[in-house]
Amino acid sequence: MAHAAPQPELRWGGDAEGGAPYVEADPADPSRIVGFDVEIAQLLAAGLGRTPRFIQAGFTSIDASVARGDFDVALSGIEDSPARRARLAVTIPYYEFREVLTVRAADTGRFRSLSDLRGKRVATLGATLAYDLLVEAQARDGIIPVTYEDDVHPYSDLVLGRVDAVVLDQILAQRGTRRNAGLVNQDAPLAVGHYVGILAPGSTALRDRMNAILRDAMRDGRLEAILRKWAVWNEDQPRLYAHLLQDPSPDPVAPSSLAPAGSTPRAGAMQAARRYLPALLSATLVTVVLSCLSMALAVLLGVLIASGRIYGARPLRVLLTAWVELIRGTPLLLQLFVLYFGLAAFVQLPAFVAALLGLGLNYSAYESEIYRGALEAVPPGQLDAGRTLGLSERQILVLVRAPQAFRLALAPMTNDFVALLKDSSLVSVITVVELTKQTSIFAANIGSWVVPGAMCALLYLALSLPLARAARRIERRWHRPA
Repeated sequence: MAHAAPQPELRWGGDAEGGAPYVEADPADPSRIVGFDVEIAQLLAAGLGRTPRFIQAGFTSIDASVARGDFDVALSGIEDSPARRARLAVTIPYYEFREVLTVRAADTGRFRSLSDLRGKRVATLGATLAYDLLVEAQARDGIIPVTYEDDVHPYSDLVLGRVDAVVLDQILAQRGTRRNAGLVNQDAPLAVGHYVGILAPGSTALRDRMNAILRDAMRDGRLEAILRKWAVWNEDQPRLYAHLLQDPSPDPVAPSSLAPAGSTPRAGAMQAARRYLPALLSATLVTVVLSCLSMALAVLLGVLIASGRIYGARPLRVLLTAWVELIRGTPLLLQLFVLYFGLAAFVQLPAFVAALLGLGLNYSAYESEIYRGALEAVPPGQLDAGRTLGLSERQILVLVRAPQAFRLALAPMTNDFVALLKDSSLVSVITVVELTKQTSIFAANIGSWVVPGAMCALLYLALSLPLARAARRIERRWHRPA
């Protein structure tokens, strides 16, 4: 008996880190994913006669992933925008949302709109319509945008007072107020946007088939049933669906309607590059200052730790050794999360201070090993000669051992500084907008990594190449045969 051929797959991409109600691991079975975007993907797959297969993709790189063919369509609360329509095949909208302002209950009378938040810190996610709103408000009203990697910590930081307001779409805002007592969403919407599916630019035929499936699901109520199941259906959706069903064109919702009043479609990549260059240079300055201060802290702590491990009493040596192994054995990313978010209940460190401490503490462990090795590499005979001359142990360290150890350690220190300069990109997870984060926002907003990536690489090379060259010169100058 012949077996039926297996159904082809519909590979769809999303970011499960975005969480419910979009895409998340099923709490009852983490091997499964659930959410309304998951069910919309299943609806599309059934209409195409395919089997859905989920592929995890980071939200900020989802456009690039679908463009290069990693999956057929992306569905993950993806917002319509002129940049996406210019570079990708975009489906008709399947959900309309409003951007809303969330504030503490005590501030509902004070902060009703963005214009009321002059000089205040307002949180959002990078590379979203909400972020665009805040950038415009920064120029117009003087607010301070604060970008996060997830939609959970903006609201928890609002409760803690680290930020003064949050701007995100209504689904995330409603979830944020449910999770955090004392927060209120203002009624007046700041802008209107739409969720869409995105496909590679050459997939217009598949996009058109998906549009037909979505329209059929709007007519017969299947799409409404999915959204009601996930408690996101509201009075905006019937109006959107009526408009989509009346207009048979493949692009019935003009991209300009997605933006707030007064905004204009994004320009080309090179024009955008000129517009973003000041922000990239400002972020580069943040990277340089943060790296220099962190390295100074790492050097100071590294010297103290290395000296304690060589000259300290046994309990101190054991304690310092355990500390070094703890720091070297855990990821820097985890250490940053603990310093900024984990300690928030006890001490609320500013983001820059937490980043400085995280990088400095992490690299101090590695620096201490360099210094300890360099100190122990000084020949014992020279130390004995110093004692014979009547020098104290402190004098031997300062006059004999440390200068020779410094010569041995300087080149590795320079290499570590280059590494720290690049590792500073990790601090974006705690809202510090350094060079890589600003580049990521730039790339997501224009829908391409080519120009932003090249600009970022050139800026990093301008910072790191002189240091790397200095390290090589030091190594050649001070190299001594064994």
